[in-house]
Amino acid sequence: MEVTDRIASLEQRVQMQEDELQLLKSALADVVRRLNISEEQQAMQNRKGPTKDQPSTKKTAPSEAARSGNVSKPARPLMPTLPLRPVVNNGTVLPKKTSGSLPSPSGARKDTSSPANKSTVKRAGSTERVGPMRRESPGDPKSSRTRTGSTSSNCSGKKTSESKPKDPVFSAGKRRVTHCKEEGYVKMFLRGRPVTMYMPKDQVESYNLEAKADLPAKKLKLDWVYGYRGRDCRSNLYLLPTGETVYFIASVVVLYNVEEQLQRHYTGHNDDVKCLAVHPDKITIATGQVAGTSPDGKQLCPHVRVWDSVSLNTLHVLGMGFFDRAVTCIAFSKSNGGSNLCAVDDSNDHVLSVWDWQKEERLAEVKCSNEAVFAADFHPTDTNIIVTCGKSHLYFWTLESGSLVKKQGLFEKQEKPKFVLCVTFSENGDTITGDSSGNILVWGKGTNRISCAIQGAHEGGIFALCMLRNGTLVSGGGKDRKLVSWDGNYQKIQEVEIPESYGPVRTVAESKGECVLIGTTRNYVLQGTLYGEFNPITQGHTDELWGLAVHPSKPQFLTCGHDKHITLWDSSSHHPVWSKTIEDAAQSAGFHSSGAVVAIGTQTGRWLVLDTETKDLVTVHTDGSEQLSVMRYSPDGHFLAIGSHDNYIYIYGVSDNGRKYSRVGKCSGHSSFITHLDWSVDSQYLMSNSGDYEILYWIPSACKQVVSVEATRDIEWASCTCTLGFQVFGLWPEGSDGTDINGVCRSHEKKLLVTGDDFGKVHLFSYPCSQFRAPSHIYGGHSSHVTNVNFLHDDSYLISTGGKDMSIMQWRVV
Repeated sequence: MEVTDRIASLEQRVQMQEDELQLLKSALADVVRRLNISEEQQAMQNRKGPTKDQPSTKKTAPSEAARSGNVSKPARPLMPTLPLRPVVNNGTVLPKKTSGSLPSPSGARKDTSSPANKSTVKRAGSTERVGPMRRESPGDPKSSRTRTGSTSSNCSGKKTSESKPKDPVFSAGKRRVTHCKEEGYVKMFLRGRPVTMYMPKDQVESYNLEAKADLPAKKLKLDWVYGYRGRDCRSNLYLLPTGETVYFIASVVVLYNVEEQLQRHYTGHNDDVKCLAVHPDKITIATGQVAGTSPDGKQLCPHVRVWDSVSLNTLHVLGMGFFDRAVTCIAFSKSNGGSNLCAVDDSNDHVLSVWDWQKEERLAEVKCSNEAVFAADFHPTDTNIIVTCGKSHLYFWTLESGSLVKKQGLFEKQEKPKFVLCVTFSENGDTITGDSSGNILVWGKGTNRISCAIQGAHEGGIFALCMLRNGTLVSGGGKDRKLVSWDGNYQKIQEVEIPESYGPVRTVAESKGECVLIGTTRNYVLQGTLYGEFNPITQGHTDELWGLAVHPSKPQFLTCGHDKHITLWDSSSHHPVWSKTIEDAAQSAGFHSSGAVVAIGTQTGRWLVLDTETKDLVTVHTDGSEQLSVMRYSPDGHFLAIGSHDNYIYIYGVSDNGRKYSRVGKCSGHSSFITHLDWSVDSQYLMSNSGDYEILYWIPSACKQVVSVEATRDIEWASCTCTLGFQVFGLWPEGSDGTDINGVCRSHEKKLLVTGDDFGKVHLFSYPCSQFRAPSHIYGGHSSHVTNVNFLHDDSYLISTGGKDMSIMQWRVV
């Protein structure tokens, strides 16, 4: 584990150095651009009189500034010796590639455990505002490094001459938009690359770039959250007296009434929730989060939110500006009415602090440990005693006149474990710990010495301890996946093994009657008894999630991810219809128009087709060796188009209701990886987007590219998932570098457009979205990049998937 951490740290440092180099290049390019502007302004002043009436100036190719009517002579091209990204021989600018596969146009930027801080860089003296320069940093989820952004339009060093000098021009950081009425197109620049989008003929005369778009008439309401964060969080599962089970995933705290099949959601957090505590009154709840970001890219501090589980109102916010990186452990005091709260952050010193949460006052703080802290809890009868445990330590803290005094647990004859993993308390006040050696140790009340030891209670680490109301102690094992119950004398009562498919036990909580709730490291929440019979009430993916497809006629959707799991979900019952494990990490999915089969694309170039009813394998094929980002059947069901990271689109003929496939060929023409595909309504044409912001059109039956504008501008498209195109360009935010939008989907009634972005947000626009800076309703909940969005077949719900947060969110359209 330590070697892995060191390697990750070195990789992070290398990435930081690369980013700094990239930022320097960007800054240099900006300096040269400003020199350009300065020269142009000087030239304009020197030749202001004569040039006004000289028609000869039209013969030159106007620069960007010239198109807005400000400059009379073309600017000299930007120094070609400073490319911001690799340039191939034909001058095409390609996104920077990293080792391994690239899951999206964002490249390696997506490989983070959670979204990073996005900061805004302002360059004084520039005549053009540079938008937010945001980057997710590999390795360090909350680093404050910035993502380098290119200057607006001159990165390729090319001049363009398609537009007339009097066209309206909007400038937006790295994105510039121009409109040419004569030719009927809008041109947008993403990272210096021009993207030309032709409008339908019937809009050429009436279109106005400066017109304001309207907000959509509909809104979204979070209806259901699929998934649970058990993989790397502890003590995050409780049953409330209302019958609701409370847990969290991404930045949402879920209150799930299993009997009534209802969920409520606390959405006060803006990034990953990492810990949860329930007050002795069983109504008030405290949750702690990692460092987050505000909508304008500013850093938000990690903090604790205390809230009411009945009204879902936030009561208090603690620790803004005090905690570092994240809050990893919290607990309420028990004996003084729960007026105190303790918390441990994720700083290098893992600072333990005690708060009067109602007054929002910090009573004491102390450096807890240089090593990881796994749990912190108040003694049930003595408010002034706090117990913390973690790597290589067990500490008993006493709160005395504003300071915390430490006593170390003495293992004496007992071999000291590498990790003390969990802690609870007996009815008489003894402290009970479970450790990585599989031992349960009992520490006498008021002492730091062992009074009783259960050697080898589990094979491998003990991840959870829970003291039931009747005095029974329940321990949950990691390696052995066993749930063991012990009586008051620590004699074993019962032992049961959790099925391997559910994974090791992460946390145990008391439920109704003799039932217990179990959270596992494979992100299941199980309900069962100490005698067996465990039923999952919640389950989710365990690795990055990208694939999403909706059934064409049923209230069902399918998800697949890098965990090699494929799950078909019923959006009405909120339960899986079936799940299946495959050999390769899955990246994309698409249903046949009949709904009888679904195609799955993997990261290895292999793709497979499954029967939707039986989940049986229909066929397997391999195209190339890189990841398949898009699987898209034609509306008539006779073709399958596969977009690959090897820059090709593979076309297959489909027959027998999706059960037979014959390769037609491959569409070759993109100079970067394929990101999105859309079919025409008549299944005759295909539109594709790529990682270098190209829009190409194809006749898939012949694998021929269509270059005629007149042949493509009026095509009616069956879907709208491409992020680049005239009907959708208004969705791009200011300062975007072209990789911020991962998923787009148009509603079937063609009135709404939804996007998922790198910053954990779902945006709802009106469709068409062909006005610059179109307004949108914005929804949070995901704590990682939103990888995919899709409306159900009847537009009643929207499904969104989170990348590293592995969550699936179902939104009601209202």
